[in-house]
Amino acid sequence: MGGQAVGGSGAAWAVGDVVVHRVDELLLAEGTGAWLLPGATPEVVGREEWLRPDFADAEGVLRLASHSFAFEVGGVKVVVDTGIGNGKERANPAWHGLRTDYLERLAAVGFAPESVDVVVLTHLHADHVGWNTTITEEGWVPTFPNARYVVSRVEREFWAGYAMDEARRQMFRDSVEPVERAGLMDAVEVGAQGRELVPGVRLVPTPGHTPGHVAVRVDGDGGAGAVITGDCVHHPVQLVRPGIGSCVDIDPEAAEETRRALLGELAGTGTLLLGTHFAPPTGGLVVREGEGYRLVAGER
Repeated sequence: MGGQAVGGSGAAWAVGDVVVHRVDELLLAEGTGAWLLPGATPEVVGREEWLRPDFADAEGVLRLASHSFAFEVGGVKVVVDTGIGNGKERANPAWHGLRTDYLERLAAVGFAPESVDVVVLTHLHADHVGWNTTITEEGWVPTFPNARYVVSRVEREFWAGYAMDEARRQMFRDSVEPVERAGLMDAVEVGAQGRELVPGVRLVPTPGHTPGHVAVRVDGDGGAGAVITGDCVHHPVQLVRPGIGSCVDIDPEAAEETRRALLGELAGTGTLLLGTHFAPPTGGLVVREGEGYRLVAGER
């Protein structure tokens, strides 16, 4: 049945004839949830028993992760978001100078960097663009040398006119600008109805967290489809409480409106929701519960 974990590991799902792999980078530091989603207090989280033990611990501390999704459709190999990256200079100590085996994990599921055709960047934040580049003697170079790196034009133009602090400028210098200099960045128009990237893959406008943020819809033959969230939903607690926003949302009201609309569209449809920061088991179905929703993990 589509949407079930492949191989029993919880690290991949069948979406019709497409297998979507979760490629792990790392679990995020324990304090991340309290900082990122200040409205998700231990009291609020503790009332939702279904969040434990996978998405929160017994004390109501949120669990979050950093990972990519990788899949092949119609012979095109796609990676969605590229995590924090190794060896990057970052203000967040937990992200500074990482050394993970992310690339080895990516290659192990059949996505060696040189084989990737498309990299989708849901938005241009440091924990979504880090593996865009790797360091060489010549400096930072694209990790995926044969790929088209796709970002919303609205997203790229927003940051081009944004008054960045030094930490954000550093991220652009090491993870965005080298891709642009190599001629691999493709800033595309994503209209109100979305944009087909390749047959079976669609960019879905989900603004608010950032102005040009997109989610990614995957539809394999014979399946009900899947939506990769990016940061329009950070954690499953936002299903039951869609009004809980992120402290780094550029437009909190738009982010909440987007979140409510997306969850309403997915509820009861059999479409798999794959959270870019959801801790394992990561994927599930959106079902209505009271005035909000709940994630039924790993099922169609």
